[in-house]
Amino acid sequence: MQAFLEQFRIFTQEEISDFLAIGKKRLIKKNEFFIREGMIAKEVGFVLSGALRSFYFSTVSDEVTYCFTFPDTLISAYSSYITGHPTPENIQALIDTEMLVFPADAIKQLVDADTKWLRFSKILAELQYIEMEKRILTLQIEPAEVKYARLVNEHPEILQMVPLQYIASYLGISQRHLSRLRQKK
Repeated sequence: MQAFLEQFRIFTQEEISDFLAIGKKRLIKKNEFFIREGMIAKEVGFVLSGALRSFYFSTVSDEVTYCFTFPDTLISAYSSYITGHPTPENIQALIDTEMLVFPADAIKQLVDADTKWLRFSKILAELQYIEMEKRILTLQIEPAEVKYARLVNEHPEILQMVPLQYIASYLGISQRHLSRLRQKK
């Protein structure tokens, strides 16, 4: 987390240390949830090890995986965090996942008290927007073969950690189509 904050070149070492002191380590066991649909996001996590998936239910029984989160990444149910409304999403550990968790209230106090944290929040929001836009464009424009190849190239560990049904859902294809893609590789 320290290296993550240092890369933005906004904070002093003392400010980073003070922030890290607010966080608490948490282990989320495989298949347990960081947050569930209907809850209000009251914390932000930084993934130290492990992997999570974010998903929602498109109907009563259809799960749609829209995001995988790996180490050195911040995670929260962002729309709920921002609005204070219940989230439609679920964030679940794919394997045992260790996180550093920060209370939303403490982060909001920092943002209100110091323009450095406000600037940092702005940068994070911009990065999240860019990722969301990239994800939407990828889903709408790229063929499944390209999406699959990129996913495996960027995160080769995904095939060992993530059940194929979640990868297929993330790619927007059937498990049968994913099996065909995997056979071609």
